[in-house]
Amino acid sequence: MISISDTPPFAAPPAPFNMAQYVLSRAAHMPQKEALCVLGADAVHRWSFGALEAAILGTATGLLERGLTPGDRVLMRLGNTVEFPIVYLACIAVGLVPVPTSSQLTEAEVDAIVAQIKPALVVQDPTLAAPASGPAVLLASALDALHSRPPAQYALGDPGRLAYIIFTSGTSGKPRAVCHAHRAIWARQMMFEGWYGLREHDRILHAGAFNWTYTLGTGLMDPWTVGATALIPAAGTPADQLSALSACHDASLFAAAPGVYRQMLKQDTLPAMPALRHGLSAGERLPETTRAHWETLTGTLIHEAYGMSECSTFVSASPAHPAVPGTSGRAQEGRRVAILGPDGPVPHGSEGVIAIHRADPGLMVGYLDQPDETAARFQGDWFLTGDTGCMAADGAITYLGRADDMMNAGGYRVSPLEVEAALNAHPDVIEAAAIELRVKADASIIAAVYVADRPLDDTALNGFASQRLARYKMPRRYIYRDTLPKSANGKLNRKALRAQYEADHG
Repeated sequence: MISISDTPPFAAPPAPFNMAQYVLSRAAHMPQKEALCVLGADAVHRWSFGALEAAILGTATGLLERGLTPGDRVLMRLGNTVEFPIVYLACIAVGLVPVPTSSQLTEAEVDAIVAQIKPALVVQDPTLAAPASGPAVLLASALDALHSRPPAQYALGDPGRLAYIIFTSGTSGKPRAVCHAHRAIWARQMMFEGWYGLREHDRILHAGAFNWTYTLGTGLMDPWTVGATALIPAAGTPADQLSALSACHDASLFAAAPGVYRQMLKQDTLPAMPALRHGLSAGERLPETTRAHWETLTGTLIHEAYGMSECSTFVSASPAHPAVPGTSGRAQEGRRVAILGPDGPVPHGSEGVIAIHRADPGLMVGYLDQPDETAARFQGDWFLTGDTGCMAADGAITYLGRADDMMNAGGYRVSPLEVEAALNAHPDVIEAAAIELRVKADASIIAAVYVADRPLDDTALNGFASQRLARYKMPRRYIYRDTLPKSANGKLNRKALRAQYEADHG
């Protein structure tokens, strides 16, 4: 048998369609129900579904009043505040195209994005790196006043039209602009049973910041779609307080990246969380030691999901189908997933590239203005993730690693070429390589290995890199070498470099 998980295709979205209207559809039926609670140490800020929709549609009116027209791109430079999802959905509601970005980007990185997407407006938190010049700017301090503007009308249209753009690092070493259609939100229904076990009565606590796409989808959009309540910790909440917040606010689901679970589990005990049914994890592979420790302390399972920016999650475990130990779960119902070799799907149990069918409604429209690069990601009807795995006869999929040397920093995928390009600009660095190193059984870091005439000062190197890289892309270790290993055709061999380090350090 070959490695294809072939379930009946998911129903197509209705037409005409608007992603924001779909997410907020429960507001008309339950306007007073809590949609969002921002959990601070001293206060809880609550938003009902009715108030949330009013703020979003008022903000949409305010954006249109600035002269923006459907199709215009809006670059979001906002921090960890509720204005992030409000502006995001306000744009989508009226046909503008939001481009959310990490608050950690440097000015040089923001300038590169502006040059690529040519936004009509930048919504800017003045504490964050801003573009040097160019587009019009709306300061974050002006957003609150827009909430009370008259509500805009939802702009309906083809569900396949462009809704938003997100950035992900690729093997080219440059961030790639991933274009998603309005239909992407419709496809997330496959996660409701295939990963979350999500219900209208749920209260889901997501440990991430508002301005992380994992939080935006799992922590906000999906709960609101079914009428559930989203719980988000206030900015700066330490990990050791999350379990207490979960207990205090009756969280029934808890979502986080594996690194957050590791930080929480540094405590010997956790407060009882009687309402908690299970945890959710995504962003990077969850170490088995972390999973087992959580289950011991809480008596609940963690259900893991695998996905990528181009298609969100599509392989996962769920309450109805917990993962076989060592695997990532199964293809969600409605998805068509395969393990491919050079000639197509491989036999069960054989290693290959994880791929998803091009007809999946959650798959990206493509990379912005890069038709050749988009086409290169397909093998026939299959979109190649670039990650390797294998599929058992029962459909369980085991993730085996990143085929393209992509690194993972706290749930963010980082291209080694971005890090290497920054360090190679240093006048004393002859050559640099970036690799992901596992430093503990349940933790890994980005390391920079460099060739120079002499060992360089780590602090100075770090300061140099910090001017060119977002914080999450920064190396946590600098290693001096006389030479770097190369393949037979002269290409840098990062796999051999990792092996050398592991041999040297046991």
